[in-house]
Amino acid sequence: MSDHRAARRGAATIEDVAQRADVSVATVSRALRGLPNVAPSTRARVEAAAAELRYRPDPNASRLAAGRTNAIGVALPILGGWYFAQILAGVEAVLAAAGYDLLVYGAAGPEDRRRFLSDVVSAHKRVDGLLLVDIHLPEEGAAAWASSGVCLVTIGTTIEGFPSVTIDDRSGAAAAVRHLLDLGHRAIALIDGLGPDPFHFTVPQLRQDGYRDALAERRVTPRGEHIVPGLFTVDGGRAAMDRLLDLADPPTAVFAASDEMAIGAMQSVRARGLSVPDDVSIVGFDDHDLAAAVGLTTIRQPVVAIGGRAATLLLAALGSGSPSDEQVTFPTELIVRESTAALG
Repeated sequence: MSDHRAARRGAATIEDVAQRADVSVATVSRALRGLPNVAPSTRARVEAAAAELRYRPDPNASRLAAGRTNAIGVALPILGGWYFAQILAGVEAVLAAAGYDLLVYGAAGPEDRRRFLSDVVSAHKRVDGLLLVDIHLPEEGAAAWASSGVCLVTIGTTIEGFPSVTIDDRSGAAAAVRHLLDLGHRAIALIDGLGPDPFHFTVPQLRQDGYRDALAERRVTPRGEHIVPGLFTVDGGRAAMDRLLDLADPPTAVFAASDEMAIGAMQSVRARGLSVPDDVSIVGFDDHDLAAAVGLTTIRQPVVAIGGRAATLLLAALGSGSPSDEQVTFPTELIVRESTAALG
């Protein structure tokens, strides 16, 4: 087909590009969206044909041609909070660049979660793939999703047979506590996220395990009253620190399993007229946007990069048609600031 014919009947279509480049429509779609499994020479030929024909992708047409929705679903247990917002930012950046829409599903309680996980058929009609963020998928649910044809990638949890992106929460927590031990502290408390948990989060237990690992390495026995729930909120961290400071023998240092809880703990200490770190050293986990502003020592995890990598894995699975079971684990890093000091 000549450029003149394409121009005469209107804007060039994806079929025009496929004919000019002598490839399939599906190959044009993959090449122009930057997806894998397209040879460099083929991608260059497709891009040249698109440029010659002045082709501009029509989202609706390309979806019909590929037999897909060009939408990706992201399921979150909590719609809000810094961590989940950062995950979404990373996911959205990758999907937008690839021309995909993003649909966000909330699972605010056990009933919502059960309904969502059982809704395999309708999900397949709405999205091409799904990212599960810190949502436990029971074995029967995993089997249902595997047979549905919807590509699935998990973030924060691992499910056998599916790709996942996580951090090593246990070793990160252990590094936080080792930092306090190296500063001479032995009465080290934990403000964790454990509590009533309809979502079956694995993160709180893994971070508590890391806390116990580090203490055990130095033959320090944790005290039961030094482990208190903070529910991953600033208010929860403040209330937990209040409980710790009311003890007859309060801790000299605290590891909070999230920065939001750590910031609440810092507020509690200062409200008592005490000093961080002179009276109590505090370490958080995440490297929240506010952590540097308040001088919080913390364990950094690359949350935006985690979301982006998960989205990339999902797009790769869609492009290849054969999902992998790749397990990606991002490293964490201890960031030392002003909230910790040697035991005086």
